[in-house]
Amino acid sequence: MRLLLVEDTADLAETLARHLRAEGHAVDLAEDVEGALAALAVTEYACVILDLGLPDGSGLAVLRDRRDRGDRTPVIIATARDQISDRIAGLDAGADDYVVKPFDLNELSARIRAHARRAQGVPEARIVLGRLEVDRALARVWRDGVEVRLTAREWALFEALLGARGRVLGKSALEEALYAFDDRIEGNAIEVYVSRLRGKLGSEVIETRRGLGYVLP
Repeated sequence: MRLLLVEDTADLAETLARHLRAEGHAVDLAEDVEGALAALAVTEYACVILDLGLPDGSGLAVLRDRRDRGDRTPVIIATARDQISDRIAGLDAGADDYVVKPFDLNELSARIRAHARRAQGVPEARIVLGRLEVDRALARVWRDGVEVRLTAREWALFEALLGARGRVLGKSALEEALYAFDDRIEGNAIEVYVSRLRGKLGSEVIETRRGLGYVLP
């Protein structure tokens, strides 16, 4: 998934980003309100992790701006502010969740996955696709009862198609789901990962719509 992490404490931002990238997510970093709004204006994210205390204002300004624009991207506030009044203000402004620092990284990952699934209209973590059984919470796939090992990038591509099941995703949309702003993208990367997934999961799993992109039927 493509995630936006809005956090001005450099070492914490790097720790969170490293953890999320290790899970296969593409993570963009913003350290202030201005940077967050700029990123959100040009990119669609599966989820936003938002600090409140930012150098140029409150993270609530980011949240209110996007909600006023009709943006329904899931937002998890991650802050040191633990007062009930802060929680109420965040949730009333449109946040989907609120976690207080310090928090467990694996729990944050689980919350991100859960909110992203709900936003896609697929709240269930475990689903069956023909001969495949998929656990999105654990990022694991079984074919005919035998687990298939996917790399982080392979899983990220498969999950992007899974979240848009039935809809065609073009190459640029898949690149946006897999890569952050600073990532280097090989010209044929999507084709390579699609080929690998077909080899591991079955050639029938991903359909090519010539001139349009790929779809999980």
